[in-house]
Amino acid sequence: MHFQGFWLCLGLLFVSINAEPMDDGVEMEDFENSEETDDNEGEPSSEKKYKTPRPIGEVYFTETFDSGRLAGWVLSKAKKDDMDTEISIYDGRWEIEELKENQVPGDRGLVLKSRAKHHAISAVLAKPFIFADKPLIVQYEVNFQDGIDCGGAYIKLLADTDDLILENFHDKTSYTIMFGPDRCGEDYKLHFIFRHKHPKTGVFEEKHAKPPDVDLKKFFTDRKTHLYTLVMNPDDTFEVLIDQTVVNKGSLLEDVVPPINPPKEIEDPNDIKPDEWDERAKIPDPSAVKPEDWDESEPAQIEDLSVVKPDGWLDDEPKLIPNPDAEKPDDWNEDMDGEWEAPRIPNPACRIGCGEWKPPMIDNPKYKGEWRPPMIDNPNYQGIWSPRKIPNPDYFEDDHPFLLTSFSALGLELWSMTSDIYFDNFIICSEKAVADRWAADGWAVKIMIANANEPGVFKQIMASAQEHPWLWFICLVITVLPIALITSFCWPGKVKKKYEDAEYKKTDICKPQTKGALEEEVKEEESALEKPLDLEEEEKKQTDGEILEKEEEGEPEEKSEEEIEIIQGQEEGNKSNKSGSEDEMKEADESTGSGDGPIKSVRKRKVRKD
Repeated sequence: MHFQGFWLCLGLLFVSINAEPMDDGVEMEDFENSEETDDNEGEPSSEKKYKTPRPIGEVYFTETFDSGRLAGWVLSKAKKDDMDTEISIYDGRWEIEELKENQVPGDRGLVLKSRAKHHAISAVLAKPFIFADKPLIVQYEVNFQDGIDCGGAYIKLLADTDDLILENFHDKTSYTIMFGPDRCGEDYKLHFIFRHKHPKTGVFEEKHAKPPDVDLKKFFTDRKTHLYTLVMNPDDTFEVLIDQTVVNKGSLLEDVVPPINPPKEIEDPNDIKPDEWDERAKIPDPSAVKPEDWDESEPAQIEDLSVVKPDGWLDDEPKLIPNPDAEKPDDWNEDMDGEWEAPRIPNPACRIGCGEWKPPMIDNPKYKGEWRPPMIDNPNYQGIWSPRKIPNPDYFEDDHPFLLTSFSALGLELWSMTSDIYFDNFIICSEKAVADRWAADGWAVKIMIANANEPGVFKQIMASAQEHPWLWFICLVITVLPIALITSFCWPGKVKKKYEDAEYKKTDICKPQTKGALEEEVKEEESALEKPLDLEEEEKKQTDGEILEKEEEGEPEEKSEEEIEIIQGQEEGNKSNKSGSEDEMKEADESTGSGDGPIKSVRKRKVRKD
């Protein structure tokens, strides 16, 4: 039972350590077809050989960066509108590098290298994606290697238009879908935004999916490679996954803001509230009259006349004085800095108080304030006015919003205060199985190696305790509690003492009665003879009577094997020491004195019992 309590405490410690955001089993170690990612199953995970993923099936775009070259990628030469020239240029630097931690030999990724700069890079798809009867799957990896303070790692799927020029890619470039993580301060987001075209006006409007129901902080702070997946289905549903676990899903018709279809009616912009419309629910009682004794001249607070100025108050002393120990700095320039003045400090003479003394202010018991008539229900109240409703001239009903504008390029247009954001293994396809196989060949290997390189339990506990000092107390309790329980319940001294007590009782019954033993017993029982002799005799008779009743009823007294052995030993000892015992009893009787009646009675009862 004590060990169960120990393991319970230990479990609570691990729960406390791992109580940081998201725990819905996001990290997965078992993947479909995982046995196909490496032929050498017997090798340790940290020694698995990495092979550049190859798409199986139809794909619109793939990129692994393992070649070390940005083949097909175009850096933007555009400038952002309405900004100064120095900060509007997309001059952020990109590099192809390996991961800083948990490197996979042979694997590389695209890394955003600059801080506080605008970055823009894009690539053309193998063929445009046309929204028709096939799903859309977009998937890629992100690793915030140095964390992230403020910045994004999202992608844009650029609309297939005639004026699309990748060298001019900037923040106003038309896109169909924007997807990926973004953070600023403590606001953690996972964007899924698509631009929907109004069928009547032709104006595009951004539709934002509802935010995920999970805590996203972990994916921005744990410095691991995470897999982001977007699935859009022809039945107008969508799913957003992180590390192959669904974190958000819904309907394109119901779970986006603003909604796809506008309201059928709108407020008439030409409708104006009438001047006589009365929206006042309460009005002052016109029949109320101010009482004659109502005095509005009394102030809300008055001076407390019961307080007098303390002795030692210095009226003429200033509260602050120049610091006498301050010295003008050597580099002080009076022409540029002005006349130097020593900083002021509290006046040490003002121990009790300085300056003009005024008594404290208290609430005025006579104050009533300005009189106002009580409020009553307005008999002319007409309610809150609102314009009348008219049919929406721009109303439409799109029951199939999946049919978005086709796109033909993928771009990253980002600004970040943190560098070394790692991107890898982009894929756009129409089959979820293809994307899963792509993840198993790439991202799964990285996670396997990262998990193999994680520190042991002890190091994790120490690291967590450094971040959360209160964990030291839990560690101390978990360490000391089992020792205390084992010491208190299993200490061998108690077992030994119990065994000695049992041995003492056994030998005490078996040993023959000698003169010395009788003397010791007589002395020990003197204190017990304080109660009257008659009461002892009565108890003895009662006991003897119970024994006789048992013998008459023919119920033999049950004896244990140990008691039988003791009785047999006593019978043999009585036979051999009968004459000696009688002499010893006589000597004991003489030594105790003839006048000690109670002691003789004890001796006689003892002999009779033996």
